[in-house]
Amino acid sequence: MTVTRPTIFVIDNDASVRERLARLFASIRFTAEVFSSAEAFLKRKPYDGVGCIILDTDLPGLSGLDLQEELNKSRYPMPVIFITGQGTIRTCAQAMKAGAFDFLPEPFDEDELVAAVKGAVEKDRAARTVRSAVRGIRGRMKRLTPKEYEVLRCMIGGMRNRPIAVKLGIVEKTVKIHRSRVFTKLDAGSLAELARMAEMAGVRPAR
Repeated sequence: MTVTRPTIFVIDNDASVRERLARLFASIRFTAEVFSSAEAFLKRKPYDGVGCIILDTDLPGLSGLDLQEELNKSRYPMPVIFITGQGTIRTCAQAMKAGAFDFLPEPFDEDELVAAVKGAVEKDRAARTVRSAVRGIRGRMKRLTPKEYEVLRCMIGGMRNRPIAVKLGIVEKTVKIHRSRVFTKLDAGSLAELARMAEMAGVRPAR
């Protein structure tokens, strides 16, 4: 199976920095796309692959922090690494509080940047794996009938068959049938696995 190279998006108004980083990432077999402004990056169609964003704080138009805010609003999940020659402690704190993966003042060591980028890529890869699993679970959840869904909520809430039957106004035999179907439709082998699936999918246990 072919594994697609991670793509690193470099957003910096300095052409020499863009060229330098593009060469650097090519040397470690990563794909690089470069942009001179936040606005230019936002015109690109959304990227649905593994990677990270290298972002200068001092950009014409939208600043790096402004772009980070826009990405957060749009739930763009890719990790952001800030680089800056004019950074302040306040700027760094603001970026990290908003979820930046790292913040590197210039001049930075290339090995340090490469290590940060590899860490960000692995974080993005792991997050994508989780998001894919969640999508799969939610897709299977849609197979449940409304009653089976309520039985699921009761099960992960620690309720046994009889209390479930009383709560839902059905007989205990019917609860057992629903329980069996929940396990089958969600492809779960145990109650613990079912509980993990429900937590990942954001299903709240019944009280």
